[in-house]
Amino acid sequence: MFSLTVCDHIMVAHSFRGAEFGPAQRLHGATFAVEAEFRAPQLDHLHLLVDIGLAKTELRRALDTLDYRNLDDEGQFAGQNTTTEYLCRHIHQLLCAALREGRLGPQGGQVTALKVLLRESPNAWAAYEGAVA
Repeated sequence: MFSLTVCDHIMVAHSFRGAEFGPAQRLHGATFAVEAEFRAPQLDHLHLLVDIGLAKTELRRALDTLDYRNLDDEGQFAGQNTTTEYLCRHIHQLLCAALREGRLGPQGGQVTALKVLLRESPNAWAAYEGAVA
């Protein structure tokens, strides 16, 4: 399996509901390093998995929907705890849509799996990995 990874970062504010979140129930900020790893079993005739420039552009486009926002105020997240794990899946879905719509170029059609990883710190991170759907 071949893979190509691009990365960027976001800064968000949010709070969580539930006693198990302790002080994170209060509004707080988070800075995430974000990695998107595209996977395919083979390369195209040019030996490309996806166009790295388009991958970076589409990752940034997905992240722009979150960056510098209070996620508690975003209607799409109403009633959700926007945990690191949840955000991984959300970004995965946005990138899968970009692949389906052809925004990663013709090579994007050969991508079979995608992993999105968010690093909260050098000591803690979460990821969501799945088929391109």
